[in-house]
Amino acid sequence: MSDVIVLDHGSRDGTSRVADAAGCRFHSQWDIKDIVRAARGEWLLFVEPGARPQAGWIDEVAEYVALNKLPARFTASRGYRRPFFQRVGRAVPPLELGFLLPKKQALAIAKSGMQLTEFVKGQKPRRLASELIPSWVARAAR
Repeated sequence: MSDVIVLDHGSRDGTSRVADAAGCRFHSQWDIKDIVRAARGEWLLFVEPGARPQAGWIDEVAEYVALNKLPARFTASRGYRRPFFQRVGRAVPPLELGFLLPKKQALAIAKSGMQLTEFVKGQKPRRLASELIPSWVARAAR
């Protein structure tokens, strides 16, 4: 069983209408503990707004969660790499490449009061072969 939950940060671009039309649960005000607890799947995938997983990602994630217990993230898209000077000496934002983790682990993070982004910074998740176009690409195109 799975579902899609959209956690909005005050967008004004019609996200709520798109989420509703797609059958997603949409929240403009939320507490991450409540959201994680209410999620129906055994694994959770967090992606930044505007990030776009590339072809084949659904099958790969399904296989990964069937065979693994450790967190994972997507591979950076070869076609949309940050400019060289942005990559040198700077850490990648924690959720830029998404973050896939078991719901049990997400619940433990939420209960501890730690922010997911802080938790992700300290992890060395496995790398999925599927690529993700990061959200900064959409922002840069505006």
